[in-house]
Amino acid sequence: MSSLSPSPSLPSPSLPSPPCPRTADPLPAGSGVPADTGPDSAPRPASPLAARHIRLALCLAPLLLAAGWAVANRPVMYEGVRRLVAADPGWLLAGAGFTCLNCVAATCVRQGALPDRVPPGLLLASQFAAGAANHALPGGLGAHAVTLRFLRGQGVPSARATASIGLYSLAKSGAKTLVLLAFLAASPAWRRLGDLVPDGRLVVPVAVVVGGAVAVAGVLLTVVRPLRRPVTGLLRTALADAREVHTRPSRVVALWGGAVAMPLVQGTTLACVGASLGLGLPWEHVVLAYLAAGTAVGAVPAPGGFAVDAALVWTLITFGAAPAAATATVIGYRVLTDWVPLLPGTLTLSALIRAKVL
Repeated sequence: MSSLSPSPSLPSPSLPSPPCPRTADPLPAGSGVPADTGPDSAPRPASPLAARHIRLALCLAPLLLAAGWAVANRPVMYEGVRRLVAADPGWLLAGAGFTCLNCVAATCVRQGALPDRVPPGLLLASQFAAGAANHALPGGLGAHAVTLRFLRGQGVPSARATASIGLYSLAKSGAKTLVLLAFLAASPAWRRLGDLVPDGRLVVPVAVVVGGAVAVAGVLLTVVRPLRRPVTGLLRTALADAREVHTRPSRVVALWGGAVAMPLVQGTTLACVGASLGLGLPWEHVVLAYLAAGTAVGAVPAPGGFAVDAALVWTLITFGAAPAAATATVIGYRVLTDWVPLLPGTLTLSALIRAKVL
């Protein structure tokens, strides 16, 4: 038997080996370029010092705004404080109490317009801070901006928070109109308000402008689809939330009870200031003057604060008050409701920003 010798192995074809990853050359020390610049490198966190500076600037901005506003209105502040020094402190203290109650009523309306429950203490603090923010933005936009930011911070969706602000404004204006109609029906002093009705020559242009604005808005919502979608979505959310709110008795009482209480509390504050300065008008006349002046100014396009004060002085004079007493009453009312709460309101606003509530 012959032994079989192993056959010689054939050389296998050599496959090209994958190229080895090239090790990056170390960067020389002091080159100023970070060693890890690849796509997988994690971004560096923001500097805590810069975040602290930004937060400090946000906290100081309301205080600086309040100081600048006070410097710009030195004559008005001096006149109001000078007249209030000689006023009856008891009535002024009562007016200050009603001013605080107005903030409580606004808090009730805000909660009543929202299906979600938010912390009542923080909501009250936000409304107190919103009063100071109104000096930065006209037409109540400051208060709405603070409230919207607060609700978003509490986890309320943006559409629902915006819808609650719309329901708040609607309930506030509707309740004020109902209270005005009730006072006009109960008081014979409404006959003196004929001079406050806008002239017919002014009503026609105002109606044309309002009708044109409504027509333009309707055309834009019909033609521009990117604008129509968010608006219709917001309206659906607002209608759904309004239906849900009105199925809860506690929300209905908070919404409409607070909305009715707000003009009564504000008018009572004005009556307390007038009593401290010897205005000489009964409570129902002062409240009716407050409601009528606000309604008359709302029908005429004019600057907000100055127009309201001028109409209020004119209405008090129409009801039989002396011009000097009516002017002092309006100045004292502004001092008590706007200027005195301005500093604590800005401090509250800064504290809420620092606590990251806003």
